[in-house]
Amino acid sequence: MYFLTGWPRRLLCPLKSEEQPFHVQPSSQRFYFAVLSETQLSVWFSRPSVLIVSYIESAKASSQFGFYQQAEWKQDDSMIAVAAANGYILLFDVVGGGEDKYLYEPVYSKGRRGVKVTPGYKEEQCAPALSLEMKRPMDLEAPITSMLSLQEDLLVSTADGYLHILHWDGISNGRKAISLCSVPFSLDLQSARGGLCLDLKGVYIRDMTYCVTLDGFAVVLNDGRLGFITPLANRITADQLQGVWAADVTDGTCVAVNNKYRLVTFGCASGSVLVYSIDTTTGSMQLSHKLELSPKHYPDVWNKTGAVKLIRWSPDYSVAMVTWECGGLSLWSVFGAHLICTLGEDFAYRSDGSKKDPINISSMSWGAEGYHLWVITSREETELVENMEEAPAQTQQAGILQFHFIKSALTVNPCTSNQEQVLLHGEDRLYLTCGDPAQLPSSSSESPHPHNLPHGGEGSPSSNSTSQGLSTLLGYKHWHVVQIHSTYLESNWPIRFAAIDTAGQCIAVAGRRGFAHYSMSTRKWKLFGNITQEQNMTVTGGLVWWKGFVVVACYNFIDRQEELRLYLRSSNLDNTFSSITKLHSETLLLNVFRDMIILFRADCSICLYSMERRHDGPNPSASVELLQEVSMSRYIPHPALVVSVTLTSVRTETGITLKAPQQACMADSIILNLAGQLIMLQRDRSGPQLQEKLPFCPPVVLAQYVENVWTTCRSNRKKGHLLEALWLSCGEAGMKVWLPLFPRDHRKPHSFLSRRIMLPFHINIYPLAVLFEDALVLGASNETVLYDSLQGPREGRESLEGLFPYCTVERTSQIYLHHILRQLLVRNLGEQALLLAQSCAALPYFPHVMELMVHVVLEEEATSREPIPDPLLPTVAKFITEFPLFLQTIVHCARKTEFALWNYLFAAVGNPKDLFEECLMAQDLDTAASYLIILQNMEVPAVSRQHATLLFNTALEQGKWDLCRHMIRFLKAIGSGEMETPPPTPTTQEPSSTGGFDLFRNRSISLSQSADSIAAGKFNLTKTFSMPSGPSAKGSDRWSKDSDCAENMYIDMMLRRHARHLLEHVRLKELGCFSAQLGFELIGWLCHERTRVARVDDFVMALKCLHKDFLWPFPVIPAGSISSPFKNGHRRTVLSQHLLKSQSADSLLNMDTAPPQAVARNSNHTWLDRLGALGPTEMDTALSHGGPQTQEAFLSPLTNKTEECSIGSATDLTETSSMVDGDWTMVDDNFSTLSLTHSELEHISRELANKGPHKSQVQLRYLLHVFMEAGCLEWCVVIGLILRETTVIKQVVNFLDSPEVPPETVQSVRSGLLGVDAWASTDCLGYKPFLNMIRPQLQKLIETSVEQIQPEAFLPGASNSKLAEPQPAGPSAEDSRGPVLLGLALPLEPPGGLGTEDGGVPEEQEEQAVDEGAYDCTLS
Repeated sequence: MYFLTGWPRRLLCPLKSEEQPFHVQPSSQRFYFAVLSETQLSVWFSRPSVLIVSYIESAKASSQFGFYQQAEWKQDDSMIAVAAANGYILLFDVVGGGEDKYLYEPVYSKGRRGVKVTPGYKEEQCAPALSLEMKRPMDLEAPITSMLSLQEDLLVSTADGYLHILHWDGISNGRKAISLCSVPFSLDLQSARGGLCLDLKGVYIRDMTYCVTLDGFAVVLNDGRLGFITPLANRITADQLQGVWAADVTDGTCVAVNNKYRLVTFGCASGSVLVYSIDTTTGSMQLSHKLELSPKHYPDVWNKTGAVKLIRWSPDYSVAMVTWECGGLSLWSVFGAHLICTLGEDFAYRSDGSKKDPINISSMSWGAEGYHLWVITSREETELVENMEEAPAQTQQAGILQFHFIKSALTVNPCTSNQEQVLLHGEDRLYLTCGDPAQLPSSSSESPHPHNLPHGGEGSPSSNSTSQGLSTLLGYKHWHVVQIHSTYLESNWPIRFAAIDTAGQCIAVAGRRGFAHYSMSTRKWKLFGNITQEQNMTVTGGLVWWKGFVVVACYNFIDRQEELRLYLRSSNLDNTFSSITKLHSETLLLNVFRDMIILFRADCSICLYSMERRHDGPNPSASVELLQEVSMSRYIPHPALVVSVTLTSVRTETGITLKAPQQACMADSIILNLAGQLIMLQRDRSGPQLQEKLPFCPPVVLAQYVENVWTTCRSNRKKGHLLEALWLSCGEAGMKVWLPLFPRDHRKPHSFLSRRIMLPFHINIYPLAVLFEDALVLGASNETVLYDSLQGPREGRESLEGLFPYCTVERTSQIYLHHILRQLLVRNLGEQALLLAQSCAALPYFPHVMELMVHVVLEEEATSREPIPDPLLPTVAKFITEFPLFLQTIVHCARKTEFALWNYLFAAVGNPKDLFEECLMAQDLDTAASYLIILQNMEVPAVSRQHATLLFNTALEQGKWDLCRHMIRFLKAIGSGEMETPPPTPTTQEPSSTGGFDLFRNRSISLSQSADSIAAGKFNLTKTFSMPSGPSAKGSDRWSKDSDCAENMYIDMMLRRHARHLLEHVRLKELGCFSAQLGFELIGWLCHERTRVARVDDFVMALKCLHKDFLWPFPVIPAGSISSPFKNGHRRTVLSQHLLKSQSADSLLNMDTAPPQAVARNSNHTWLDRLGALGPTEMDTALSHGGPQTQEAFLSPLTNKTEECSIGSATDLTETSSMVDGDWTMVDDNFSTLSLTHSELEHISRELANKGPHKSQVQLRYLLHVFMEAGCLEWCVVIGLILRETTVIKQVVNFLDSPEVPPETVQSVRSGLLGVDAWASTDCLGYKPFLNMIRPQLQKLIETSVEQIQPEAFLPGASNSKLAEPQPAGPSAEDSRGPVLLGLALPLEPPGGLGTEDGGVPEEQEEQAVDEGAYDCTLS
């Protein structure tokens, strides 16, 4: 509502004086302030805050009259009355300086002229020169205790118990005195006629004030009793006064009245403020509420403040400022919402923790429109904070502080309550919460705020508008600050009204005269081009935006006429572009509902107008038509009591009994806030249905103590509960919502059920806006920053920056949905709660809402000292089970609650073991892990271990590696007796434990071997099969160092069992991930399992599984090229022989056992296959050996082609160079030319299509390396087949010659390859070319076997008929699926270095591999 901002400002007094000011009194319009010191009366101006004139009493007169005590202004600011200590009233005339005499004038910069157009224009922006003339003093012959200014009279109370009525002229008609004893006082007006009266002998009035709307005087008597005196006739005479007094109060100290809400506030010696209302029927004083500091928020000062010294209501009567004898300031809203207090936090403590003395205040007053609070500190305070800077000797600082405030636009322009933005205005700037400008959808001026678009026009919900609005309204924590145009401010200060449009893009402000508006998109203000038009109107009833028009209710000074005007935003601000409707009476309030305007007028009538936007000219125009007038004078005692007026579609029957659904959008009710009472007038639809002119039913009171009302004109069937509700802010009581109750599934409603229900709930912020669909309340709060450490105290005095913290205003928001759901459940309206919750289940913070509801109920019930007869927690638990996030909600709430409350919680929601098992069944492993921590604290270790094992196995099966790592630590912690604390966060693993899958993500692994790796066909099997050494040994150490621990053995057993399970089901990809993520020693384990589970029983099935697992397409060949492998065969052989000679010195493999023809062919294909993967060094080595010229001509084009086709670095060569793998159609007579023919391009594209994703290729090569290391030769053959690597097959066949290889392995490889060949001949002809290339190896295997295989099986003349048959797992299926699945990536993100599990790679080879971008994994 009101928020303190910045530091207070100290006002300098230019006159030298030893006296300190102690009293400040504002004029009626608060433009002038009378400041009193003992013998001096000064008048200050408000803007600029400067001293205008000072009257200093002579010593002689001062001794006669006594020191000044208090002052009062006449209503028209023409006179000041000053009460002196010896019972004198001194009257001063305030005389103006004439037409052109100004004390201060603005000085403009060069080239800028001050505008002087209209008479009186200059005095608006200058401080006038005034003089004070003393008239004849009046002696009342008794000390004066209180003064009060009425219209023509001055009311003065004296210490002898008399009430004096003086005329302001001081001469005419003399004066009347009324004895207080002659005024009858009673508890109410009914008992006053013959009942007991108060004895007032020797009693006088200590403080009094007049309430216009109650037409009476609130008084505090010197014995502390409180009273209210009502004149029974127009004139105040002794026999026409009647008083009522408040029972049981005897410690009153001061009084203030709130004219807008008809409240009388009394300060008490106890430190609390009592707020009374006057009962309209009996006239008695009813205690409404109290304003007091709570021990909850201010435990150290709540009862140590001393008596209340002063109460001051703001000019708009929305907040009250209170100060006490012991000092301090505190701000409350009308109905007791506490906003600011300077007795705690940074106001009371320095940054080093030492306590500050509270500021002691002798007098205070609000400035114009409540933007400033003028405070006069007591004498000691003034001396303490006197010098902020070294002041010149001739100036003396007056002890006047100015506190600066910004306030909500709702305080004076309540029509902004139907917006969903917070708008605050200070004296020269605006604060908006319309979100981050960068997040707005467009910079054009026409684009509305995304959050406030009508959901699909007529209420169909839009999918993304809510989330967009949330991001702009919540995700952006700063205010958007707009400086009000200085030209407008100079002549029209103070700003009285401000309004923002629904989209949050346009703002309008109105000051003393005219108005101006601002566009957020263009960042520009629009002012009246004609200054005369601006100065000839003043906004009286507020302003509001409607469809690009500013709607203002104003008074026209030239025509002396009240008018309703609509100005088009996009055109110039000029009366020619406005629509003007003449009104009969002054407008006090206005509001807009869809295309209707509602006006509340000073004659207590309500007018309804319809508006229509027209496009008949070059600019859009608006036409306004009167629909209906409704007189409310029977119900409204005074027009100033109406706080807000709203037109709404809310009604009591919520659309259930309505026949036509379109009526749901009609303006069905008028809602008035009458001095805090919410009154609703509904249309009477029982009689004849006249178009738009329906009579209204008698008013119904909906609620009391209402400060603000929010409603919306939007509709959305899915969120009817929230959009058709009425939201109320009720001060200290929090908020209330008038919620509609809908029958479920369109059933007929129960006759005994109400159509609506009023639900109260408390929130922690002061609400300023309601986001209806998002179930959020937006607000603002004061925050403070200490800067006292920047400047130390100077000569015992502290600066203002040291005494006061710097105040800022923060945006706040709060969820309220859980409060409403809980209130519905308390009232056994679970069905309505379910409907409401289901409509909001898509909100991003809905899980948080559920947690909050469980948490609040649990805290209340579990910590209650008294037994609860009807606990709510079981109901809440049952309610949450309706939603899929039930399990998460319970466990998150439990983990945020202290352990002592867990038993109560799980007694209501169920056994945590059962909930754990439900999570496992629902495959929600993360939630199950949270329940495991609950079980660890509530059950014995054996139960935790059992459940942890279950979860560990499930996590392994699902590949949740992070969870697996947590579970390993958890199980170890249980084993080592660390049950008390949950497992700590995982530590960073050493590089070796990450395995190869992450390391090789962007690396190629080349399986070519250097010449010295295998010595002339000898194969050191024992070394290959030994456990790895080197870097990977650390990983095995990690598992083996605690092997004596039973838990570690238990975990290892589970890990090995899972690895066995994966290998049995041919899930190699998961096996690789498992090894890499959990640091499982795969090579060592495979060595042990080589003759058991690491065998391949069915090569064809394994090949198919790998194709599917790694998204690898089956190879495909065109129908016309079945015989092409032997086309130009002679040419290839000759070339290959040349190649073989050229690299015989460093041959990759010793092929002595193979026939020369086969060796030549094989080496040709091996070399072709490896060409693309060779690094620059290997390529240079291959080319540096001399040879025939034909060989060089043959090599160059291939190298160029490879370079042309390769993209990126050498890292990608393995993927892009696959065009030459197993090349059996490219070599022809024109092979040495540089150009690529059409058929060659086709072949290249086909070969690329036969390759799988690069990531899969890297992973397969890594697995091949692992299986090679472990000696699992069958798996090497399978992976060699899918990669179509002839090198691999050759290596394996050579290894099979070694005596260490068991004969079962030789037999398995032989039968497996034959099986693949048979399957390829019938089902997958794409493999035939590759099988033909490895034919010599097959032949070699067959020759060494006892059983002879017919060579016809390897002939290329396979049946063509099989090609046409559809293959279930064929290339077409893979190709169609390939692009979709290509983006799948393994979830591998463990930290890692460059260590591999290959322990035997020499260092120089590793360095070379890094340089080349490809790993050479060699056999050691």
